Amino acid sequence: MPTKKRGRPFEENPKDIRLDVRVTKEELEILDDYCKRKDVKRPQGLRDGIKALENL
Repeated sequence: MPTKKRGRPFEENPKDIRLDVRVTKEELEILDDYCKRKDVKRPQGLRDGIKALENL
């Protein structure tokens, strides 16, 4: 019987790159409003915005 490894499961596309961004108060309000409407956290809201740029 194979031994099981401990820890978090392996992801195919890990989120291992950290990105720090400075925003204005107005930009943060826009992000927070989006996150409340979509019921997501800020990092997911930022990822959604980046993905939206792909379709331009």
